[in-house]
Amino acid sequence: MILASLGELDRVVACTKYCTDVVPEVLQSRRLIIADSWTANASEILAAQSDLVIAAVPYQEKAVAEILKAGVRFLALSPRTLDDIYTDIALIASIVGANVEATRVISRMNDEIEDVRRKAEGFPKKRVFCEEWGKPVIASQPWVAELVRAAGGEFLGNPGRQCSPEEILRQDPEVVIAAWCGAGDRVPLPKIIRERGWSGTTAARTSQVYCISDELLNTPAPTLIAGLHALAAAIHPEGFRSARGLRSVTQVVTPGMNVHNELV
Repeated sequence: MILASLGELDRVVACTKYCTDVVPEVLQSRRLIIADSWTANASEILAAQSDLVIAAVPYQEKAVAEILKAGVRFLALSPRTLDDIYTDIALIASIVGANVEATRVISRMNDEIEDVRRKAEGFPKKRVFCEEWGKPVIASQPWVAELVRAAGGEFLGNPGRQCSPEEILRQDPEVVIAAWCGAGDRVPLPKIIRERGWSGTTAARTSQVYCISDELLNTPAPTLIAGLHALAAAIHPEGFRSARGLRSVTQVVTPGMNVHNELV
């Protein structure tokens, strides 16, 4: 996604299947599509004959060692905050000679975030629990916590850390958002509310329980801006219009239905 935003997608010779969620045009090419950076073995990656491999955590140390042993350069990224993501964009841009475009991309991201922040200031802050995994329950990353605050929410729990359903119940979230890694928008919202005993929370009673397509919040790249708009619509639906990738607990999902496409 970062290379695509920089106008350098033509340099990509291989990517993971999750990259196709945010840059679907890579499917309409002869690029090699591998599973992901955690399960892919070095031979799959090396088959692409790339000059540089870029991966964000998690990734296999064994595969990294084999890639380096083969003489291929490896760039390891481990962002936690929005500032880290801006740094990674600038770093990748410097490698491919797209410094000017990187400045534009980062500026656009900042402008969008500040625009949402200004609009959200007119509404009362809401207690928001946003999770990146369900079993065990793991709160979303620090950069998501920053976006939640920009969208007018108070982030509950410790970003990126495991927490118990009981701990969140005690904090009575007004908004619950699930963006499970690798799950797209297929999180079973009614089931998790029922099984965790969250039916009495303010979020459940007011139907402010949502799924946001995970690639919009878990991809540390400019696609986070789409995630920000989805967060704002979930937290303050009275002030922000519905956004791409957002599904409410009140929406019925039937087998085989592509909810993401229905909402676009």
